[in-house]
Amino acid sequence: MSGNDCRVGVKTSLTVFFVLQCKKGFGIVGIDKGSFKKKVVDDVDLRYHYLFWKIAHYLVEFKQYRILNLSPNQDEIWLENTGIKEANVIRMVLKDLDWGNWVKRDMELTSVNGEKIRKSLGKRQLQVKNIYVSTFPPVDSGPDLFQEPVNNQKTTIQPLLLHGDQSVDTLMNDPFFSEVDWDLPNEVLDANVEWIKSMTMTASSKQIQKERQLFEKGKPFFTYFFIALQLIMFFILELNGGSKDPQTLIEFGAKYNPLMIEGEWWRLVTPIFLHIGILHLLMNTLALFYLGTAVEKMFGRIRFIFIYMISGITGSLASFLFTSNLSAGASGAIFGCFGALLYFGVLYPKIFFRTMGTNIIAVILLNLVLGFTIPGIDNAGHIGGLIGGVLAAGIVSLPNALRPLRQLLFLGGSIVLIGVLMSRGIGTDPTSWDVDTVNGVAQEKISNQQWEEAEKILLPVVEDGSPNAQTFFYLSYAEIKLNKLAPAKNHLKAAIDENGQFHEAHYNLALILIDSGERKEALVHAKKAYELNRQDDNYEKLYKELQENI
Repeated sequence: MSGNDCRVGVKTSLTVFFVLQCKKGFGIVGIDKGSFKKKVVDDVDLRYHYLFWKIAHYLVEFKQYRILNLSPNQDEIWLENTGIKEANVIRMVLKDLDWGNWVKRDMELTSVNGEKIRKSLGKRQLQVKNIYVSTFPPVDSGPDLFQEPVNNQKTTIQPLLLHGDQSVDTLMNDPFFSEVDWDLPNEVLDANVEWIKSMTMTASSKQIQKERQLFEKGKPFFTYFFIALQLIMFFILELNGGSKDPQTLIEFGAKYNPLMIEGEWWRLVTPIFLHIGILHLLMNTLALFYLGTAVEKMFGRIRFIFIYMISGITGSLASFLFTSNLSAGASGAIFGCFGALLYFGVLYPKIFFRTMGTNIIAVILLNLVLGFTIPGIDNAGHIGGLIGGVLAAGIVSLPNALRPLRQLLFLGGSIVLIGVLMSRGIGTDPTSWDVDTVNGVAQEKISNQQWEEAEKILLPVVEDGSPNAQTFFYLSYAEIKLNKLAPAKNHLKAAIDENGQFHEAHYNLALILIDSGERKEALVHAKKAYELNRQDDNYEKLYKELQENI
């Protein structure tokens, strides 16, 4: 089968390159390296220092809050927990309050900072609980000062004052803190404060280390292996006709529906490692380098291989079921890596959205939009790979996050989904295929001299489907070989009606007309074939013979 006979458009896929970036690191923001030294604010009773750090310890250890900022003097802490709606962020201040005006200005400044945090988190609304721990209330404050919330755009600051002997009662009456006994000892020493502070910092460090371990389950190896493999295959393609040559791509295993219908299902795998042009290779290699290493570190090597290959196969399958174009590329498998990261977000939503979540979702949406707007991008393969990545990640799950029942549900759901798609996709009825697939399968049959099989495929399409000029031409060719010249003559005329520039159809029709004695009409078509393609010696010879004998 020659490159000219292939007549299949090459559909490439392009993945937008991005670097995984975290909005916040894993470290505690704003902590002075010397801040772990003993620092006590002299004007606040040690009992309230102890209460201050006991609340902080409760939030970090039991409410899973994360420290955003600790002031150098350790008298102000910002904590975050995106999963708690009633207090997304908590700010704690240890200070003896003198005047109500200072509190008002402080709450206004807090609302400004809270709005900045809301925007950085990408949240629609932000609730900040603003806790003041003080020996006494402000001397000029009324009861409403700490009851009315302060609003700044989409951020709401709800103040809470803990002062003197009323601190414990205030905490116990607040639903957020009522589940803990807040009774304070009668006497608190510096050592007691340092101990509870140390407990808080230890809990925070463990929390950070635990989160970091989710992203560092192992060192990548197979990402580099797959990169090397696709680079090697690209050079092999270039040495054997070029990576943009349809015939070369088909020969080396690109996704080509006609041959897959004929039973070459291994083409679900081989396109993953082939690329069409240097730009396609470059973009997918960069995307695989960043995405693949991230996923392999998180899921481990064996799980990564499973996710990558299943995603690539489901991408090829979706492309086979929903598009007819010749295609190749690792984009389906790369989108599977996106899917695996989305599954990570299902298991750990707080960490996901605090680190890479917004970037991941934005890049996926951008790629899908580009796929629907730019010609030549195999969006079916992208979407198939994305879904395959989510399903594959759900089947193997993350290390130390095994859920056998859920994993079995993902496995069963995957089998059902693939079965439904296959049953509703390309079947055995040629009239349900797109015309390019029909012509491609017929061409394979003709190349293998399977004339009757070619006629069996093409005839229903001509009668009840949506044939084009090539469909009529291939059918006429099979009919000529089967010595059915009358229908072949009609189908060649139909091919010419569809495409008057079809020189092969003019030439074959001229031969049939000569055989039936219609030499004058044969001369018309022989002349037309020669005019359309003067490089063909057979056209010239037939045209001149008819001219001389008429």
